[in-house]
Amino acid sequence: MQVIAYIVIALHVISAIGLIIFVLLHSGKGTGLSTMLGGAMPSTSTGTGIIEKNLDRITVGFGILYAVTAVVLMLVYRPMA
Repeated sequence: MQVIAYIVIALHVISAIGLIIFVLLHSGKGTGLSTMLGGAMPSTSTGTGIIEKNLDRITVGFGILYAVTAVVLMLVYRPMA
């Protein structure tokens, strides 16, 4: 049972780091990934919109993974006393 807890802890840490990275990549007021890549991409209406949609999906995925691993850790992890 302890092996499952270690695997879930590893997934939890990876999802936490990924969530931090992808939240920081979101655009604020003129900053973020879409503006950073906006100069290199042609100025069409779909250029940065696709990037933002995919960035939103990835961020939501990491958020869901983080929440699920938190609940599973609550149920599985038993610290040694």
